[in-house]
Amino acid sequence: MNRVQSVLYPYVSVDCVVFGFDGERLKVLLIERNMNNSSEGLSDKKLPGSIIYENEDLNTAAVRVLHELTGLKNIYLSQFHSFGNPERSNNPRDKQWLERTTKLKIGRLVTVGYVALIKISRKIIFESESTTARWYDIKSLNTFQLAFDHNKVALEALNYIRNKVKYETYTLFELLPQKFTMTQLRNLYDIILETKSDVRNFQKKMLQVEGLEQLDEFQKDVPYRAPRLYRYNKRKGAAPSK
Repeated sequence: MNRVQSVLYPYVSVDCVVFGFDGERLKVLLIERNMNNSSEGLSDKKLPGSIIYENEDLNTAAVRVLHELTGLKNIYLSQFHSFGNPERSNNPRDKQWLERTTKLKIGRLVTVGYVALIKISRKIIFESESTTARWYDIKSLNTFQLAFDHNKVALEALNYIRNKVKYETYTLFELLPQKFTMTQLRNLYDIILETKSDVRNFQKKMLQVEGLEQLDEFQKDVPYRAPRLYRYNKRKGAAPSK
């Protein structure tokens, strides 16, 4: 049987799921599109991303997206999954917005997902007249619909990080400040893995992680007994140095 195929104008993009930790909550960085002058009424949230340029590979495109968004370099970045469902770019509002901003005729859109982990204290310098960048509690993703299939992309990224932390504990340190308490480390671990660790057993387990150093310093300006500070030394640990 002969099959009639339509011309699709396919494109490849990268989408970055950027996680941060404020000491109590795991957060995700989202772009909010402000299209007040549009008859479509677009004003919704999406993951940071871009169609890749003709002269760049996937990793280069992801680095570019993150640098344009944050102004930062040496960000932990890991490719985790590709999304190529033919239905993912069929939403008329999202498709029209993308065609208008890229000035391209978009048919099928395949995206490659990346996870980025940054210390939330690092300043985000993103500026745009039509969009804003804000941190959102990861749990809030259940309360609104992101553009395209970005809810699914973000959920896949969270599952990826959960599995990563189980076997590569040093991944956690990308989200913590340079000096942190054992409580902060435990809170982050429990949030990501959705568990509740025993305090003593957790500390014993973490002190076996190569590169984790106990400092002769204590947290300052707290209304309770100051906890000891720790840091992660990449040169001594299992994490690849940047």
